[in-house]
Amino acid sequence: MSAVAQSTDSVVTLTESAARQITSMLAEDAENAGKPLRVYVESGGCSGLQYGMTFDEKRDDDLHVEFGGVGVVVDPFSANYLRGAVIDFSDALTGGGFKINNPNAHSSCGCGKSFNA
Repeated sequence: MSAVAQSTDSVVTLTESAARQITSMLAEDAENAGKPLRVYVESGGCSGLQYGMTFDEKRDDDLHVEFGGVGVVVDPFSANYLRGAVIDFSDALTGGGFKINNPNAHSSCGCGKSFNA
């Protein structure tokens, strides 16, 4: 899992695999072309907090970084929970998809989409 870019002020990091997958998704979706990937945290899930990702417009208070031409935005609330997280992608038949390795998660559920900070 190698990161495309690493910056001391990056809240999250995308691996090369994740950046390639997001680029591919954007190429197939004209409606979201040019939009950054929003990574966020919200209440919910079986562990109290859950991750979300969507293509969205950048907002004034967002933290923004680019990895391999892919823009990533994180709102200030989510940044508190995501700082240092690495987003990876696997196309494996079993357990494939996006995975977030979050050093701030004290525990997470089996699905990997919810965590406790």
